[in-house]
Amino acid sequence: MPRRAVLRLGATAATLLAAPALHAEAAWPNRPIRMVVPYTPGAATDAMARLAAQVLQERLGVTVVVENRSGGSGTVGGHAVLQAPADGYTIMGSASIHPMARQVMRSVPYDPVADFLPIARTARGPCVLVLDKRRPQNSVAEVIAAAKADPLRWSFATSSLGAAGHLASIEFNRLAGTQIEVVPYRGSAPALTDVAAGNVPLMFDPVLATLPMIRGGQVKGLGIATARRSPLAPELPTLAESGLPDFAFESWYGVWAPRGVPPDIAARLNAAIVEGLHQPAALHRLADQGFEPVRETIPEIESFIAADVARNAALLKLANFEPQ
Repeated sequence: MPRRAVLRLGATAATLLAAPALHAEAAWPNRPIRMVVPYTPGAATDAMARLAAQVLQERLGVTVVVENRSGGSGTVGGHAVLQAPADGYTIMGSASIHPMARQVMRSVPYDPVADFLPIARTARGPCVLVLDKRRPQNSVAEVIAAAKADPLRWSFATSSLGAAGHLASIEFNRLAGTQIEVVPYRGSAPALTDVAAGNVPLMFDPVLATLPMIRGGQVKGLGIATARRSPLAPELPTLAESGLPDFAFESWYGVWAPRGVPPDIAARLNAAIVEGLHQPAALHRLADQGFEPVRETIPEIESFIAADVARNAALLKLANFEPQ
């Protein structure tokens, strides 16, 4: 057989042998997916990430392993995600705080917007203002009066700098004319524990974490940061009713991947999360926790985040906040 024909046969055989391997590489997902949560277990961010992991597992048919990597106000976990290949096998479950990192911290090892692709906004829910049950005040007006009279006896706990609760605390000070110190923690759970223990008097945090503590008598519920009272907790007045007009703050949660993940994989992740969270069981679970799911495409999420960061940055500027 002529040498050229032999070479052609060899090349054809090599192509055929390589085809199954190429097909296997393209068959995403074919191994477990890792969901990094950059905060401690037990809080709202962790709960929403675990719910997203559950629906991904159900709809994609592979194991989704949740890994809590707290520290650095979320940057330890975020950095760990960026160290992984942008192949759809490492993603991050975080919250509205993530894109705000450079607005509230001096040293951030990445650009939270440019370096990460938002895959889905999973859910959103209102913040609730809670008070140490040992304090005699029972209303927002009474807290404002007491904080103006003796500001050194008052402080806000917040789960992290840039979180919805942090921004709500700043807005509270601005509208109420108070100067209550904001103390950052490493997550909602330790912050709320300190409020319940009487170590810090006030905190804004999502309804998922605060309502059980209010109902259990561990803290006092003073108000909810929504335009109207919530059917989940109709006994809680809105902050607007309490004398702070147009006061509305919600926490939202999402899933991100390192930017550079293939578009078809990103689209499949988005569809799996969005459709999974709109199934009856997930809708019921979210509603019971005071949340509603979000249905957005990736371009819509990027537009939302740009507007959200601009609004919150303007609030921080008005408050003369300096990154810490």
